[in-house]
Amino acid sequence: MRHASPAPQSVAIVTDAWHPQVNGVVRTLAVTSEVLRQWGHDVTVISPQQYRSFPAPTYPEIRLALTWPGAVGRQLRKIAPDAVHIATEGPLGFAARRYCLARGVPFTTAYHTQFPEYFARRIGLPAKAFWPYIRWFHRPAQRIMVATESIRDQLRQQGLTHLSHWGRGVDLASFYPGAPPPPEYARLDRPIQLYAGRVAVEKNIEAFLASSHPGSKVVVGDGPCRRDLETRFQDAVFLGKRTGTDLAGCYAGADVFVFPSRTDTFGLVMIEALACGTPVAAFPVPGPADILDWSVGAMSEDLNGAIEIALTRDRAACAAFGAGFTWDAATRQFLSALVALRHEECRLLVSEPAM
Repeated sequence: MRHASPAPQSVAIVTDAWHPQVNGVVRTLAVTSEVLRQWGHDVTVISPQQYRSFPAPTYPEIRLALTWPGAVGRQLRKIAPDAVHIATEGPLGFAARRYCLARGVPFTTAYHTQFPEYFARRIGLPAKAFWPYIRWFHRPAQRIMVATESIRDQLRQQGLTHLSHWGRGVDLASFYPGAPPPPEYARLDRPIQLYAGRVAVEKNIEAFLASSHPGSKVVVGDGPCRRDLETRFQDAVFLGKRTGTDLAGCYAGADVFVFPSRTDTFGLVMIEALACGTPVAAFPVPGPADILDWSVGAMSEDLNGAIEIALTRDRAACAAFGAGFTWDAATRQFLSALVALRHEECRLLVSEPAM
């Protein structure tokens, strides 16, 4: 058993998801890194920005890093961090994992994305075909960080039991009920039903756009499916990518936020919408089932019914509920789950040649 160690002061985060991508994983890692730096920690992010990259098949907005053998290891040697966190299961995460295992250096991982379901939607193979890789990748980690109890149960069923909770937060300075709505809302029929996030097949946006509840449907975000959905659902309004207070205004001005995804591990956009006072309608699946209280939204396999019920929720209660998710609390959870390297492990990390 490892002895207790003080909280690490320098952290290396290895991630295949980073700017300019706009998604919950990038936002979570970026905000967590910033909060840690504000608290005096030294954070280095190893990301595709530092390497040549190529667009991911079927999803060109995501760049996959091309690295020479040993490149990530050399970066870790140079950084000599107190803790190593591998955030994603892509090429950079794979390289960092290999380097740490070769030297007996402990590391943590996180399960941010339902990759088995994600690839099942995109490739057409059953989700069970991808679980062996997920088990293989995460099993050597000292801890696997997960955002919800449903995902914790799912990973336990896959034999991954060394799990630690890492929640999510909201920037309450940006996301609040009084954020001014976009001018496009003025011409729309009520109720305004909003989706915000990546416009991609795994988000199941078609289920939202095909629903029959009266009013206006608005999509905020961009992605590979946008052009196809705009062509097929011409009554919907596509506003493109919005960030910060502009995004907050889209949330705050809507009557209901619709979250049709069945594959998210959390759904950061839901708590952002709630913090803006907007109730949430969703399917009863992991993510919504872990986050939503019946006082602030509704879940049903009948999405029209969920929308109808969510529209009756009190907006002040939604805002209060959303304000309970803070990045400070989430970052403390992340920090406490890291595994600080002991002296001999730090020496191994920096003294041996890179692979």
